[in-house]
Amino acid sequence: MFRVFLADDEPFIIEGLYDIIDWAEVGLEIVGHASNGQKALDALQETSVDILVTDISMPIMNGLDLIRNARSVHPELKVIVLSGFDEFSYLKEGMQLGIENYLLKPINIQELKASLQNTVEKLNTMNETQLVQAYSKQILKDNTLHRWLTHQIAPLEFYERAELLGINLACAYMVAAVLRMPIDADKGLEFIAARLDAHQWVTVFLDLDGDIVLLASMDQMEEGKKELTALLQQLYAALQDQTVRISMGTLGHLPDQVAQSYEAAKKAQEYFWIYPELPLIDYQELAMHQDNPKVDFSIIDWPAYAKLIIAKDIENLRACIRSDFKRIQALPGITPHDFQNIAFEMVIHFKLEIKAIRHTEELEAYHLAFDQIRAAVALEELEAAILEIAETTIGFLISDVRSPIVQQVLKYVQQSYAEELSLKMLGAHYHIHPVYLGQLFHKEINESFTEYMNRFRVEKAKELLKTTHAKVHQIAKEVGYSELGYFYKQFKKYVGISPTDYRGLL
Repeated sequence: MFRVFLADDEPFIIEGLYDIIDWAEVGLEIVGHASNGQKALDALQETSVDILVTDISMPIMNGLDLIRNARSVHPELKVIVLSGFDEFSYLKEGMQLGIENYLLKPINIQELKASLQNTVEKLNTMNETQLVQAYSKQILKDNTLHRWLTHQIAPLEFYERAELLGINLACAYMVAAVLRMPIDADKGLEFIAARLDAHQWVTVFLDLDGDIVLLASMDQMEEGKKELTALLQQLYAALQDQTVRISMGTLGHLPDQVAQSYEAAKKAQEYFWIYPELPLIDYQELAMHQDNPKVDFSIIDWPAYAKLIIAKDIENLRACIRSDFKRIQALPGITPHDFQNIAFEMVIHFKLEIKAIRHTEELEAYHLAFDQIRAAVALEELEAAILEIAETTIGFLISDVRSPIVQQVLKYVQQSYAEELSLKMLGAHYHIHPVYLGQLFHKEINESFTEYMNRFRVEKAKELLKTTHAKVHQIAKEVGYSELGYFYKQFKKYVGISPTDYRGLL
């Protein structure tokens, strides 16, 4: 609701204004009143107000002076003037001050109500515009930084955009940190960005995996990293009610090594499967959490493994795993714990590889593999666990399961897209595990359930924008979006322009 303040030196006018309008019906609430301009100004300096309804003739400070002074406190303040003076000079000065309407006493209730409704509509439009501008800038920022960190943007284009977006590149070093949480990513981004608003050395954005990424610029390596660590610990404490996982990448020189820092921070997220008790994982300090910090994971030819996975060559992958286990076992000084750490690393690489190929995660299978490795008491059990997850990984690529469940889900979506839908809810409805349902859906439709829902809802919104005169916020609700800002973001993602601009082209 928008907030209204009343100013009039006649008490019965104030009382009448409280009673003659159903303020809640027009989306308003009265937050205070005053009997003269000075008292009103004092109150406005302490109160958030959207609309001022004021008399012209008041003691100590008149209404016109009140408007001038109030605008210095609330620049976007909307004003409706009530006056017993039918003087053109007052009306002219009021118009110069940008008032919404100049109403004569005795007040015409219908005219006052219409003025309030028009003002509310103007405020809604202004808020929509501000939201669109903010989200458009954030989308541009997200895309620019993602392209930079994945080597998809030319240096000149990046630096031009970085300057436009206020990204700090003036320091010698930069470190990437990744925050992953189960809540809606946009809400998490908004919360974290607000808390980091005063930290100009940190840039926040959302990557294509839905992870929140912090890029911290610094000139001093040790001091800068300590400051970043302290900041991440503060965020962890502030997000204790969420299952947040925070990882930090390697320290990189600007601009060439930042992508490596980002890759390291992303990979470090996978180690929470091994160290779930840690609040924060620093990729450079991972060895400190192992009994033997000298384990060299480069003894495995990971690119060779990746090629075999992509080729779906299970026989040669099995042979490669068995050969590597024998070779590692023969290394001098190797311990059972070393073997366990290497097995964990293998699972992480399999998991990252399948995610890179299919753009989705098979969490259950890899979670089971981690549990099997933790429970293993013999080398043979470790090898068996790795062989099993290797076969499962390739199985994900060669399987082509077509399920009638997916067709039922599509039919349900078409009938109930305006409702709050999720894989968890649909899984319960069709008696199938939501993770497995998500996998089936992605295999058959070739996009995630969330992507499909957003695309479907945006298409429905386009139809309504073409065929109805409903407001944008009403259409957003009709197609299933409870948050207007998120609707704008998804619409622009799939259409390229905002819903308001889209309607303007029709």
